[in-house]
Amino acid sequence: MAISSMKNLFKERKIPFLFSFFLLLIFVTFILISNSQKSPVFLATDISQHHSETPISSNPTISQTQLNPITKDSNPSKDFGLNDTKNDELGVENFDWKLCKGEVAVDYIPCLDNSEAIKALKSRRHMEHRERHCPDPSPRCLIPLPDGYKLPVPWPKSRDMIWYNNVPHPKLVEYKKDQNWVVKSGEYLVFPGGGTQFKDGVTNYIESIQKTFPEIDWGKHIRVILDVGCGVASFGGYLLDKNVITMSLAPKDEHEAQIQFALERGIPATLSVIGTQKLAFPDNAYDMIHCARCRVHWDGDGGKPLVELNRILRPGGFFVWSATPVYRDDERDKKVWKAMVALTEAICWKVVKKTFFDSAGVGLVIYQKPVSSSCYENRRENNPPLCDQNNRSNSSWYASLDSCLVPLPTSSSGNTYEWPTPWPQRLNNKPERLSQKTDNEDIFDEDTKHWASLVSDVYLGGLSINWSSVRNVMDMNAGYGGFASAIIDRPLWVMNVVPISEPDTLSIIFDRGLIGIYHNWCESFNTYPRTYDLLHSSFLFGNLTQRCDVVEVVVEMDRIVRPGGYVLVQDTMPMLNKLSSILESLHWSVNLQQEQFLVAKKGFWRPHDKVRK
Repeated sequence: MAISSMKNLFKERKIPFLFSFFLLLIFVTFILISNSQKSPVFLATDISQHHSETPISSNPTISQTQLNPITKDSNPSKDFGLNDTKNDELGVENFDWKLCKGEVAVDYIPCLDNSEAIKALKSRRHMEHRERHCPDPSPRCLIPLPDGYKLPVPWPKSRDMIWYNNVPHPKLVEYKKDQNWVVKSGEYLVFPGGGTQFKDGVTNYIESIQKTFPEIDWGKHIRVILDVGCGVASFGGYLLDKNVITMSLAPKDEHEAQIQFALERGIPATLSVIGTQKLAFPDNAYDMIHCARCRVHWDGDGGKPLVELNRILRPGGFFVWSATPVYRDDERDKKVWKAMVALTEAICWKVVKKTFFDSAGVGLVIYQKPVSSSCYENRRENNPPLCDQNNRSNSSWYASLDSCLVPLPTSSSGNTYEWPTPWPQRLNNKPERLSQKTDNEDIFDEDTKHWASLVSDVYLGGLSINWSSVRNVMDMNAGYGGFASAIIDRPLWVMNVVPISEPDTLSIIFDRGLIGIYHNWCESFNTYPRTYDLLHSSFLFGNLTQRCDVVEVVVEMDRIVRPGGYVLVQDTMPMLNKLSSILESLHWSVNLQQEQFLVAKKGFWRPHDKVRK
């Protein structure tokens, strides 16, 4: 009956039935599309409006949206800075950016400042509160600048002094005033090269280590170091003079802003803690690990913290421990020393030197890791046991600490592990671990040649980058470290990031005498805002955007880069156009060159603080 009535209606109006039906179908389709295809940004807005109804995740490493605030009253991740409209024809989003809120918004690190997630932890016994607890979704608010922020002091002057207004944290100045870590002098913070264990100055301390044990041979035999509990990173900063690259490491807020000081000085550093999870480094990576009064209980939790150092220390590598249990005789220190002796013997570390520096009144012990697993197999007690490699994860990203010893690698001929060739030859020599996979050596050679040519022919001369202002560099998908290798002669350093979704090449990067870290770019990086001068990526975003929103990645890049700093991206033109539109909305200056490179420079623009309706 309904169809018959419709036909009569069409006949009365003299409209052909099929044509009318076609118009009706178009109209219904348009209504359905307009209701269902909401912009992803609007969807994120809906999520933020209803986050209080979302249950708390049972996953201890990933929290829900309601676990994001950094103060009781203000939550930076609620201030998404989302766009009002989207131009579907051009695929360009029109953003209405917002500033992050809260007392610590200026120094906001999303995955480390998730106070609600930290409050919900059942335990803080093993430093769980210093580990990563990332908000989901990632915040899209922009980090405000400190009052009076200036372009950083250029390297090498920055090693010794930085602008106070750029890192306005006086607590460490007061807390360590008797130890010569850092001193406020007018508009500057000055770093005299002192420290808890550097009573004669850090330069003298470094020289004394090599005099005590000449096999150290800074800058040739020992090239890559991890400094645990680094303070303001003076140890790593002064080792740069000896061609040693040091990854300075400390948790956030253990001493206020120490890693922020290090990066503002232009010294390699990252935020991390030896808590319940592995450090984001590969097995057998560092030539040396250093700890000067780093306040880590190495024998705690069954010795897991020291077993973790053993994992990332290269076979034959050294652990330099400068701490009171080495040289003091009070009951507490003797108890710690006794526990350390038992633990180091159990993991087959041998003492190669123990000494006391009379003038400074401090001492240290140097341990060496074995070069083969034979010691492990000949121990009286199999404790800690050898790891079952079949059931052990190769990844150290969000992986629990081992309570076992990783069997030591052998060469391709089955012999014991061979130390890399001396620096700088090791930079371009083929690492032993490269031969473990077919065709890797040819790929490595081609990669090295490619980056040497691209950097010399294009990057250093053909792009609008003032390289003299660049000190802290991050390669967001480093591969074999070819970009860092090609730019090694410039007065800068590179943090080589290997995304967890890409082939694992980080051990090769360390074998070359470079530093790096694993990361998931769908989450925030463990660094303070405004800590890098240049972020580089080569064809990263194609795979990345299949897993997360490129807008959130760009917001994180904006958080990391200093005003006056750069982003250098090599990618497809559609991807470069998309990145360009987002960066331009952030008031970055953007240039697209040779149909494959984007160079963007960050200015001082921040949005006005608008009240959300």
